[in-house]
Order: sequence, then structure tokens, then C-alpha cells
Amino acid sequence: MLIDLHAHTYPKSDDSFISVDELVDAARQHGLDGICLTEHDEFWSADVARELTRRHGILVIPGSEINTDAGHVLVFGLQQYKFGMHKPSFLREEADRHGAVLIAAHPYRRRFLAGPGEDPEVRADMLNRALDDEMFHLFDAIESRNGRGKESENFFSEDLRQGLYLPGTGGSDTHRLEQMGTAATLFERRVTSLEELIAELKAGRMRAVDLTVAAPTPSGRPG
Repeated sequence: MLIDLHAHTYPKSDDSFISVDELVDAARQHGLDGICLTEHDEFWSADVARELTRRHGILVIPGSEINTDAGHVLVFGLQQYKFGMHKPSFLREEADRHGAVLIAAHPYRRRFLAGPGEDPEVRADMLNRALDDEMFHLFDAIESRNGRGKESENFFSEDLRQGLYLPGTGGSDTHRLEQMGTAATLFERRVTSLEELIAELKAGRMRAVDLTVAAPTPSGRPG
């Protein structure tokens, strides 16, 4: 199954320019099997997600993108924001308490600079610093492909993922309609609910997909 794990809508995410119905409909039109709603420090209810699934004929799963002191984190399995989640260690504790999963969103931010990164030695130093960052050892997976990231940034994320021996995910990070259909996560098994999504993420049975070079077929697998 092909699911976009990272997308935003207005007004829950005030930097987005699309409504939730526009987002879900666009995901369906791009051939995705599912779309995750990951608003900034906000959560959609399971009831609303089920209604969107019924109305649009595509799996809709609620999550969130939490802004922490050390970077942004995609969360699946928590229901509401709690003071203290801006601390990665506290967020990890909450995730463990509720059986949730944490994914490092666009991990190249704050840690990779494209210009200086053209120098192999400078890039290697950036990567080593990121690998030593305690924050990344709190996660279940790394977003190794972000639809809004540059190739050099996504390559850095993939190298970071490999260095941490963590599974990778992909998401469009959509804020505008034209950003949909750029990246997603290909799951080995069928996912029909939030619980199944969490189980597959914990098992690592998925990989990031670049949809700009591998368009989904009707089966949901890249062609």
C-alpha cells in the first residue's frame, strides 16, 4: 500500500493553503491508497478521519507533527497535545505510554546546509554530528524522503537513516495542492487503520518512495 505520511491542511495548520477535503481528494486522484493528516501540534479525531475515509473512498489516518526544541516529529498514536511535548525525551515517554510511534520529519533541517555540503569533508562532518545527536536515537523511523526537500537534503536524510539502522518513510509534506504526489511510503502489507499503521511502522515493513520518478500503479505500487 502507498500512503503519504506527512500532509497539512488549513486552518489546523496555519501555514497550509488547502482544506482537508481538497487534500484527501488530491491524494486519491494521485493514486495513493492512504493519506495521513499531520497538522502542526494539532490532532484530528478518529471519528472525523473515518468520515473522510467514507466520503472520499481513500484511507485517512490522523497523526500530528510536533514541534520540539530539536526538530519536528511525526507522531501516530497520540490523541492530543500535552505540555512538555516540545522536549523530545518527554515526547518519547508519552509515545511509549500510549503505544505510539515517532518519526523524525525532514531531519536534514538544522543539520545540513546544501552549499557547504557540496564539500565531501564538510558533509561528512555534518552527517557525523547528526548521527551523534541523541534526539535521533529516540525515533522509530526517519523520514528519508520529504516531497519538499531538495535531492541533496533527501540524500542526507537517507544516509542518516542508514547510519542509524532505522527504517525510512516518505511524505509529501503538502501545504499546497501542487505538492501532492511527490513522495509517500510503500508498505509491504495492507493497512486499514491507525492501529495497523503503527504496527507496520514498528515492524519496519515499509520504505520511502519518490513519486516524481515512480508513479503509482492502480495496485498502489510504483510502476
